[in-house]
Amino acid sequence: MSQFILIAYDISNDKRRTKLHNKLLDYGTPVQYSVFECLLDEKAEKEIRQAVKRIIRPRKDHVRFYYLCASCLQKVETTGKREILG
Repeated sequence: MSQFILIAYDISNDKRRTKLHNKLLDYGTPVQYSVFECLLDEKAEKEIRQAVKRIIRPRKDHVRFYYLCASCLQKVETTGKREILG
């Protein structure tokens, strides 16, 4: 079963930030440079978490995973060009 996950990160190092950004492009849609909307099954979520662990420096970088239920997704409002996944 797939889960909608909003992934946000704060990484000051350009190389690590770009590496994570490029990896997340394989799994979701960027809605801002450091925020991705992803619809992931368990395997893909595990792959992303493993990639995050390999790429970031935990004492310097920060990544958040926000899990949104179907009811929450119905309440999401957007303004502008991009549409939310789902």
